[in-house]
Amino acid sequence: MLNFTVGPVMCSDEVCAVGGEQVPYFRTSEFSELMFENEKLMLKFAKAPENSRVAFMTNSSTGSMEAVVMNCFTEKDRVLVINGGSFGQRFVELCEIHDVPHDVLKLNHGQKLTKEKLYEYDGMGYTGLLVNIDETSTGVLYDSEMLGEFCRKNNMFYVCDCVSAFLADPFDMAHCGADIMITGSQKVLACPPGVSMIVLAPRAVDRVQNAKVKSMYFDLADVLKNMERGQTPFTPAVGILRQINARLKEIEAAGGVDVEIARVAAQAQDFREKISALPFEFVSESPANGVTSIHPLNADAYEIFLELKDHYGIWICPNGGDLKNTVFRVGHIGYLSHEDNTTLINALKEILIGVGCSGN
Repeated sequence: MLNFTVGPVMCSDEVCAVGGEQVPYFRTSEFSELMFENEKLMLKFAKAPENSRVAFMTNSSTGSMEAVVMNCFTEKDRVLVINGGSFGQRFVELCEIHDVPHDVLKLNHGQKLTKEKLYEYDGMGYTGLLVNIDETSTGVLYDSEMLGEFCRKNNMFYVCDCVSAFLADPFDMAHCGADIMITGSQKVLACPPGVSMIVLAPRAVDRVQNAKVKSMYFDLADVLKNMERGQTPFTPAVGILRQINARLKEIEAAGGVDVEIARVAAQAQDFREKISALPFEFVSESPANGVTSIHPLNADAYEIFLELKDHYGIWICPNGGDLKNTVFRVGHIGYLSHEDNTTLINALKEILIGVGCSGN
């Protein structure tokens, strides 16, 4: 199998080896030390401000999105949600479920968020902003610095879903002023799914510690209290947290966050150059490094996904909803190489010849 999805992705041999070990008991000093190391490296790679904290959640990243909405906003807030795809829509739905007043800045699939569009909402009394920095459903990257400047100007609590952007695109939590950053184990961290991380700047720590959230599992104040001793309130995904530790140290040994971002960027550039001769269009006006969203000009996108999976052992990301037959996505994260890109391109060429549209 060759996996070009955006999660789960290809793991390194070292991460796979850790996953094959027996899972140890976790209420120990040894596991606490591992968790402290995980927190230290996560804060370093997120470029988080001093006195920031990390909540390690045993759930998908959607669970962490919901935890943030529950712990950081109430019916007294008025939140602006950037919605350019299915994950922006997820934030909208979470606000609706938890009765958080909100307005939606709606963007078309693949549309870039401009400063002019954003500042139509300037000075309107918003208390918070929710955004998926990489809208994974379309591969659009939003400008975290521009959004941070807007939030500072309007004194807004700034929440960044960086699930697909963390370690793939430049992101400086302290510089852009983000209060919250969310990511997941199965993206550029290249571990199995099941753990999500919430990085909280000091203002976010204060907010969750004073929140009156009606939840046991999603009470972030309790999560942070337990993390003071390197533990979690409930049984975590111990094996995945050990794999995350191996992966974080792997990134550090290779040169750190900037080297990893450059590696993903190079993988994306190589793929985009190689596919440019084929009859496809890029969907995103501001593409993220982690994923390329592609519109086939003369073929069905979902049929291409099936053909690659069933006859070539290659996985790409299909889209759902109204994009199912018109757009597919190719990820550039995980344990992939430029040679793997060539393998995918050659398979696409064969498929296109079979439907009579081989391109140039």
